[in-house]
Amino acid sequence: MAAVPSRVLPLALAGALAGPVLTALPAALAQSPAASAVLSRQSFVAEAVRRTGPAVVTIDTERTVVVPGRQSLPPFPFMDPLLRQFFGLPQGGGGAIPPSQRTERGQGSGFIYDSSGLLLTNAHVVEGSTRVTVGLSDGRRVEGTVVGADRVTDLAVVRLAGGGSWPVAPLGNSDSLQVGEWVIAVGNPFGLDQTVTLGIVSSLNRNAAALGITDKRLELIQTDAAINPGNSGGPLLDANGAVVGINTLVRSGPGAGLGFAIPINRARSVAAQLVSKGSVSHAMIGVGLDAVRNASGSPMPGAVVRSVMPGGPAARAGLRPGDRITAVDGQAVSNPAQLTQLVERNGVGRAMELTLQRQGQTLRLQVTPVELSTLMGSR
Repeated sequence: MAAVPSRVLPLALAGALAGPVLTALPAALAQSPAASAVLSRQSFVAEAVRRTGPAVVTIDTERTVVVPGRQSLPPFPFMDPLLRQFFGLPQGGGGAIPPSQRTERGQGSGFIYDSSGLLLTNAHVVEGSTRVTVGLSDGRRVEGTVVGADRVTDLAVVRLAGGGSWPVAPLGNSDSLQVGEWVIAVGNPFGLDQTVTLGIVSSLNRNAAALGITDKRLELIQTDAAINPGNSGGPLLDANGAVVGINTLVRSGPGAGLGFAIPINRARSVAAQLVSKGSVSHAMIGVGLDAVRNASGSPMPGAVVRSVMPGGPAARAGLRPGDRITAVDGQAVSNPAQLTQLVERNGVGRAMELTLQRQGQTLRLQVTPVELSTLMGSR
């Protein structure tokens, strides 16, 4: 694949020339597999988008915003009845303006993942919406209802109204992603339908807190595929066209050009809870985590404790910054994302055993997770 891009432009020029130019190629080159690849106009990107594109949707939202009233205005110059009428102020004394309402409109992306008409998007796309309208690539516009939204993971599920034949995006396996793999971001930035950008996986398991996002609990896929405003909620595809992530944010300012996506495996479990209960339970032990790396910078199994929340379950159990957690209830931990999943899978109120390394010693500590909202509310 790496040889194809360097020949795209010369091939495009050659295609516009007369036949003898092509016949002038050496016979061995014309018959070689490399030449066949060059002459093919099909790319894996086009095939991937063809597979998933029909399920990518535009989400238009409306939300009602209350504008607070203003206090009394000074009597001069607004005491003049003509001026009051001109500025739309109530006649008479006082000059106070009562509260009013206005409608704000927003837009984002999403994709249909279930044939019953369920779609995934970001919570911030539909948060506070009084009306959701979904636009499909075939021109249909359908009303949507927010089934549930989870601010902690920035995920939401919307149900399409009515029946119909809904195109469905195939879901992949985000745990199998590797740094350097091709990924494709699809969405509707600035209202431009079916915009496609290509890049690679730059990093895995990027902790949202390390990006300055302290109110989210996410281990993100980092990519250099362009994610623009309006792409939020759209799918991040692998080379086969399967959804491996949900585009959620792009870094601006220093380091601009970095995009981040929520792994689809995390989104699956969140979506299942939103559909069944309308909300998501988040078990938490109160630690900040980092990946474990050796002296050369290569990743190693486990998760290192970067910080411990005072008064939280981990602090009460005796965990310290620098501890390397290697197992939960005997199951080996490969990275911080897996540890987070194991804590959530364990649930709230049930003790779990952490195996950890501290200054060359192996320790086992009992810790009991609590609900995230309870822990954050105690701060």
